[in-house]
Amino acid sequence: MSADIFSSLYDTASSGSITVEQFLISVACALAIGLILAAFYMYRTKYTRSFIATLALLPAIVCVVIMMVNGNIGAGVAVAGAFSLVRFRSVPGTAKEIGSIFLAMGTGLVVGMGYIGYAFLFAVILGLAGALYNALDLGGSKKDLYRSLRITIPEDLDYTGVFDQVFSEYTSECELIGVRTTNMGSLFKLTYDVKLKDAGAEKEMIDRLRCRNGNLEISVSKQQTAVTEL
Repeated sequence: MSADIFSSLYDTASSGSITVEQFLISVACALAIGLILAAFYMYRTKYTRSFIATLALLPAIVCVVIMMVNGNIGAGVAVAGAFSLVRFRSVPGTAKEIGSIFLAMGTGLVVGMGYIGYAFLFAVILGLAGALYNALDLGGSKKDLYRSLRITIPEDLDYTGVFDQVFSEYTSECELIGVRTTNMGSLFKLTYDVKLKDAGAEKEMIDRLRCRNGNLEISVSKQQTAVTEL
């Protein structure tokens, strides 16, 4: 029984011809796999409705492309790959989104070749692995220590090294990445990328910085490290 489940749906001796029944079964299974992948992706992940709908449909699209090229995997992957990358022409995609796109393409390719049992197994294993990594917050603990720090100082304060002592106590990494003037040149706005030693000491660090910048504006935000990088 298990051998039948994991064998190809198509008869390789029939010169690659596909019956209507086989076509409908493959598309239905690809749509079901797309729903499975979409459900796993939504677990503890920010998403848009359009992306989820696309992710649910993509396995069926790739499946049909593979079936219509009569098993020519090279041509099918080239066409399906072009379709899947359309989304990223104008909107930057995160590494997780791109990975989900390739996962959906992979399962669609497997279904298109007729191995429906392997496609379901592949989707469930990879979906569970992704959900587990989200639950464990894999890679999140270190990322939470990175901050973008913006400090306003008066024009008569030399910003070179003025905060070094505070940064040495509360941060393990610190880099001045931008300086600009504001308020008709009477104020400077400094932008730092820092890595905190202890996230719980963030308020204490801000209080120390306020004592040195004349109690002017200070803002802290999470570093946007994954906007343009994979």
